[in-house]
Amino acid sequence: MPDWSTIISQLKGAGIAVASDARPKSVGGGDISAAWRLASPDGDVFVKTGPPSAADMFAAEADGLAELSKAGAVRVPDVIATGQSGASVFLALEWLSFETPGVATERQFGEQLAQMHHATKQHYGWHRDNTIGLTPQLNAWNDDWLGFFRECRLGYQLQLAAENGFARDLGDRGVRLLKRLPIYFEEDAPMPSLLHGDLWGGNWACFEGLPVIFDPAVYYGDRETDIAMTRLFGGFGEAFYDAYESSWPLPPGHRDRVKLYQLYHVLNHLNLFGSAYLGRATGLIDELL
Repeated sequence: MPDWSTIISQLKGAGIAVASDARPKSVGGGDISAAWRLASPDGDVFVKTGPPSAADMFAAEADGLAELSKAGAVRVPDVIATGQSGASVFLALEWLSFETPGVATERQFGEQLAQMHHATKQHYGWHRDNTIGLTPQLNAWNDDWLGFFRECRLGYQLQLAAENGFARDLGDRGVRLLKRLPIYFEEDAPMPSLLHGDLWGGNWACFEGLPVIFDPAVYYGDRETDIAMTRLFGGFGEAFYDAYESSWPLPPGHRDRVKLYQLYHVLNHLNLFGSAYLGRATGLIDELL
């Protein structure tokens, strides 16, 4: 168990009035960390806790939320504190009571995501590595999107897959696909847009009628990657896509790259969860080849 007296003391230091004898309530979290709710008259606090090995992951998540917040487009939970408590590390965010989004919220989300994607840098990547799930996500700055995507995204996931015992199924396929990548990028290079990075249906919700995004894997890259991820597991209605297209139409050729960008996440699921995703990974590669 986390040392809650230490966590509460650090929250007080961050200006949050949590009672010293406050009892955290366990709430449904993800597969990676435990999740808790702490009551406070200043507004309840959402706390993630994990082993010391999660310290950099939590710090990168806090940095990612701050980066998204600076864009002033889509609402994110405010970061309150990160730190260590005994044998655990923690990340504290404002508690937001989510609602089921309606069509109006989906439409607003499409517009706001397009606005967020207009936040750009000169290069692709980010100032630090982070994680996609529990997998390291490499973000070294790069002037070339094709090189970045080949080396830091598909190439790295294919390398992990080989190390995880899938070389026979993916090795030759992966080599051939990496060689063919240039045919997907014959248009002008995409802008290095601010990306959520892991935009599936479970990482966005509605708070007081407004869209909210969380659990990011932030970097700057092709905005099409965020859109491709939204289409991988569902959770986004047509109002979202129509609003995005009305705000900032996707460029010619984007439909040809959807499966390419989805492959990164399918390979990551293969590396995280095992052979249940092998058929989907090989199928995508075969379609792309």
